[in-house]
Amino acid sequence: MNYQTLLLEKKENVTIVKINRPDKLNALNAVTLDELKQVFISLRNDESVSVIILTGSGEKAFVAGADISEINKLDMISAKAFAEKGQEIFYSIENMNKPVIAAVNGFALGGGCELALSCHIRLASDNAKFGQPEVNLGIIPGYGGTQRLTRLINSGRSAEYIFTGDMIDANEALRIGLVNRIYPQQELLDKTIELAKKISSKGQQAIRLTLKAINMVDQVSDTEGQKYEASLFAICCGTEDFKEGTSAFLEKRKPNFKNR
Repeated sequence: MNYQTLLLEKKENVTIVKINRPDKLNALNAVTLDELKQVFISLRNDESVSVIILTGSGEKAFVAGADISEINKLDMISAKAFAEKGQEIFYSIENMNKPVIAAVNGFALGGGCELALSCHIRLASDNAKFGQPEVNLGIIPGYGGTQRLTRLINSGRSAEYIFTGDMIDANEALRIGLVNRIYPQQELLDKTIELAKKISSKGQQAIRLTLKAINMVDQVSDTEGQKYEASLFAICCGTEDFKEGTSAFLEKRKPNFKNR
């Protein structure tokens, strides 16, 4: 399928989704959101894809925010629908059945920061900057930023960054746990692909069940979460990958997972 605002590239079982509006610093408009929804539905059902990388075109921005010209036209009724649409799409990314890695290659502001937050892992270039500057427009984050940022870096830090609208540079983002690693701009995508391929070499049944377990953390108590983990562990032990992985370990050879 051809997209107006996205570029897709496949490297073995890793798919790179690149938001391609560099003249607008890859800002999210209605078309981009619709296409993100479509592409993630397609990738969810594509058994040849194990890991997804999400990044932006150019060297300036991952996604510099939502399209302000569209936001400016909102009233209270349309604003609620606007926020709920973005939340639905970002929730689907967060709850994908395969890992999604954000390669944050520049500005990740407003909706762009919220998009990065919905990914399971975030790697950043050394020029990356994060922020939720919505207060400067007289609004608040609407695509889940108040929730995900608070869960990730704690309520005090989240409140400070959202209240002030201040940007966070890559080093500060690493220090507070907003990103996993920082790389030079020219190395970021290659390093992200390297990580994606490492993940894709593992038993994918276990990876997908791990995602389910991680995504339950904020939804249930610790006791219920551990019970859920035990049930997923049991499911793993009924797979062909489990038999292959344990046999390979005992036989001192590399496993040949079939993802079954």
